[in-house]
Amino acid sequence: MVTDPVTASPPETAVPVCSAKGCREVAEWVLAWNNPKLHTPKRRKTWLACEEHREHLSRFLGMRGFLKDVVALAEWEGGTDREGPKGSAADR
Repeated sequence: MVTDPVTASPPETAVPVCSAKGCREVAEWVLAWNNPKLHTPKRRKTWLACEEHREHLSRFLGMRGFLKDVVALAEWEGGTDREGPKGSAADR
């Protein structure tokens, strides 16, 4: 099915959801990470976390040496000093 971009209603704003398995809570935090075996040093992948899962996901990434930064979602979205896209569904 083809959608006419002129008459189609705008897509609903997607609500960011926690990346923890099975969690559907609204995300409040961005966990920026990098696997040094796969990514250049400045590359940042992202996971999103609700308040309940922030510590668990941070520990998971931290134990592997991947965690680079934990930032409030509102701050991350407002930031302009981050390199590259802020993440995609594939990153989460």
